[in-house]
Amino acid sequence: MGHDLVALGEVLLRLAAPPTQRLEQATSLDVQIGGAEANVAAACARLGLRTALISALPADHAWGDRTVRELSSHGVDCAGVLRRPGCRMGLYFLEYGAAPRPVRVLYDRRDSAASRMIADEVDWARLDGARLLHLSGVTAALGDNLRVVLRRAVREATSRGVPVSFDVNYRSRLWSPTEAREFSEEMLPALRYLFVGADDAETVFGLRGAPEVVLSGLRALAPRATIALTLGEAGSAVLAGDTVLRPSKLYTVAVVDRVGAGDAYAAGFLWATLTGRSPQGVVDAATALAALKCTIWGDIPLVTRPELEELLASDSLEIRR
Repeated sequence: MGHDLVALGEVLLRLAAPPTQRLEQATSLDVQIGGAEANVAAACARLGLRTALISALPADHAWGDRTVRELSSHGVDCAGVLRRPGCRMGLYFLEYGAAPRPVRVLYDRRDSAASRMIADEVDWARLDGARLLHLSGVTAALGDNLRVVLRRAVREATSRGVPVSFDVNYRSRLWSPTEAREFSEEMLPALRYLFVGADDAETVFGLRGAPEVVLSGLRALAPRATIALTLGEAGSAVLAGDTVLRPSKLYTVAVVDRVGAGDAYAAGFLWATLTGRSPQGVVDAATALAALKCTIWGDIPLVTRPELEELLASDSLEIRR
């Protein structure tokens, strides 16, 4: 039996200074793993889907081994993860600010195992029988070879009748808006699902204004896609067919860690889609999982399906015994 969702992308070590210390003053760093596509695969696996990851990690390497163990413990099939000798893992360093100082991210991922991936070494049979392929622009930003990998991934998925999901996930420290737009516009016509933040829609595609206006502009670029425009604390607006949907409710969130909230939104959206929820139910599940993620330290939302269902069914915050 094929996987419900296959994701392709880099997994990094996340090294976070204790909130709200600066990196330059930290004497210890909290170690987690994370990566846009892996976050989605892990979240969906925790909610009960069969998921798999295509990536590359160092071989004979403690951090590579830990990454496979952790993702596998969430339920992600890592058989498609290449193990490269003599390579390193990408890193990102995280600094949480207190307002008005923002969250800052410092990347150190040059020459990582995943950044060296080439299309011909990927086992594309991992897509056989899959229900969805999830990709992200952050992987394309790592180099020309990975843009070739993502183009090949779309072709392989299309030839197998596997729908493609794509999160623009623009990273200004990795490439320019022009580069991101040129690559994204190659992807958009083939997509079934598109995720983009309002800021990225403006930065990458020059689209601004009311959500309906931005969605109309995105529809011209991705005519076959259901498009989710995320709006931060204002929730999201989703163009499904000719209808624009908004969340049924928004949540008051005590934020512990907002990094990965966009990935949680995509995971909730794709989980609800693949489990047959109504369009409104899909939007509500995505919103709820993103809210829950913000209350959890680390990139991956450590949420079970009963916990998500409970939040969707109730506004009550009483202690659960």
